[in-house]
Amino acid sequence: MTVNLSGDEMYQKLKTMLGDSVPDVELRYKSTLAVEINQLKKEKNAVILGHNYMEPALYHSVPDFTGDSLELSRMAARTDKDIIVFCGVRFMAETAKILSPTKTVLIPSPRAGCSLASSITAADVRALKQRFPGVPVVTYVNTYADVKAETDICCTSGNAVKVVESLGSTSVIFIPDEYLARNVARETGKHIIFPTPKAPRGAPDTDLDVVPLHADMIGWRGRCEVHEKYTVQDILDAREQYPDVVVLAHPECSPEVTAAADFAGSTAAMIRYVEQTSAPRYLLLTECSMGDNIAAANPDKEMVRMCSVRCPHMNEITLQDTLKSLQLTRYVVEVPEEIRVKAYRSVERMLAIG
Repeated sequence: MTVNLSGDEMYQKLKTMLGDSVPDVELRYKSTLAVEINQLKKEKNAVILGHNYMEPALYHSVPDFTGDSLELSRMAARTDKDIIVFCGVRFMAETAKILSPTKTVLIPSPRAGCSLASSITAADVRALKQRFPGVPVVTYVNTYADVKAETDICCTSGNAVKVVESLGSTSVIFIPDEYLARNVARETGKHIIFPTPKAPRGAPDTDLDVVPLHADMIGWRGRCEVHEKYTVQDILDAREQYPDVVVLAHPECSPEVTAAADFAGSTAAMIRYVEQTSAPRYLLLTECSMGDNIAAANPDKEMVRMCSVRCPHMNEITLQDTLKSLQLTRYVVEVPEEIRVKAYRSVERMLAIG
């Protein structure tokens, strides 16, 4: 939990952690905002959640909990706070509401969306289920609530293989992340198809009605606009300059990238990897603020600063907007109860597996 610090104490904390990468005038301004936010959340009985992709000055100053989106929502649900402020994107705030229906959930910016979550709709899922009757649907938690409500079970990037294997089904629909699905298929030995490939609008989809009988995983061509940018060449370039670098990749990267990396895992798994190993230096192929946050929290670890990919949606969340969100109780996130209950069941089934 966040400790209440004075303005000078907050400034000194941020200066120590971020002084080499953030201008001093910015640290002084943001430390003032952070102190005001921490005081206000105490007055309003609020808890602030900070996803690993938040910008460093916010990440290291106001969240009571930091981490992966689902675990943050679970931690918030266990508190006695009346308000949850989710410093992350909208599908994350929706998950917090799914798990904490009686709490007020706020998101600091209404523009904090997600390219991956927006790649599929509830209608798309219903169409897939109609087309492949009886095939269980596994949905990545990086989706909106109405999509979760149409699924059989959710998964995270860390437990996706375990969830798929737990079903004991010869065929599985795995949505919406194309690369995560390909990585899971590779790890489980499944043959995957994508019966609804992206095509120019109005162009015929020749694969739409052709479903090979031997296919045992049906995917969807959604992608994270951050992780899809990383290439094998990025890894080769890094190794050429730093031969001893350890490369960590998120499972939303392409199978070629995860295969070329030294380690592939969720954001929490990558953090644990850096904390527990003693490699000479690390390169994280994920949202760049996360590398900055790990570097600030682990000054004894050398992070290779070759990352230039920021999530434009995560970047919408600022200290200024977080303060306004608390002051005005604005951008309340609601999930209709019928959808919430169905989505909760999908999440609960996953949690029962572990």
